[in-house]
Amino acid sequence: MGKSRRTVPEELLLLALDPTTGTTAQPQTLDLGLAGAQLVELSLAGRIVPEGDRIAVVLARPTGDPTLDHALELLRRRGSPVRAAHWIGGPRLGLRQTYLAHLERCGMVTAVPGQVCGVLPTTRYQASDDCTNAAIKQRLDTAIRTGVPPDPRTAALAALAHSVGLGKHLYPGNEGRSSRSRLRDLIRYDPLGGMVAHAVMDVQNGLPTQQNRSAQSSSATGTGRSAGSSGARAAGRGTGGGRVAASRVGVR
Repeated sequence: MGKSRRTVPEELLLLALDPTTGTTAQPQTLDLGLAGAQLVELSLAGRIVPEGDRIAVVLARPTGDPTLDHALELLRRRGSPVRAAHWIGGPRLGLRQTYLAHLERCGMVTAVPGQVCGVLPTTRYQASDDCTNAAIKQRLDTAIRTGVPPDPRTAALAALAHSVGLGKHLYPGNEGRSSRSRLRDLIRYDPLGGMVAHAVMDVQNGLPTQQNRSAQSSSATGTGRSAGSSGARAAGRGTGGGRVAASRVGVR
């Protein structure tokens, strides 16, 4: 995979960077979003495919991106399809810092060391090219403003940005309310991105996996409803990301 195109995880992290403070919005949920973004990018690269609410590896050949290849190898070692929510909620927290270091190596951000209260060391990150960040945001703005169905990459990015609560960071205040609503609506234009985004929100809300929800529903009602109907209810609950405060903290 060449570097002429930025990956979905890279773009999601660049969207989260505050150009003024050098910190990331939604730091607590961004790790989950980045894990989901890896699944989207691996699917776009033809390495994995969705099987219901599971992810299956269909091509184990490396992409050339070290962070994606590590994720692909972990998926391959599972030996069988894994549920998206299990993958996203698994022990891969710390992806935000991993991707910040990755973006620094690629020259997309610059690390600026500093101190908190003149004592505690901290590192802030500035995008090396503001035009790049503006171009990413412009793709979302265009999709929101025109209503024209976006390409799958942009639709997935919008779904993930919504799922981790970046809407208030990208479109703040009352004046941004309609844009936040349209950002959420873009989730329908990419089925995989939508499935991954809902898995991210389920993990944030501490909900059981679709399998467990389906079993609980069947036990309670005797109707034997499928996991797909549980997923539909999850989609109607609203956004898990919106329940998380749009906090901004320094990366240490």
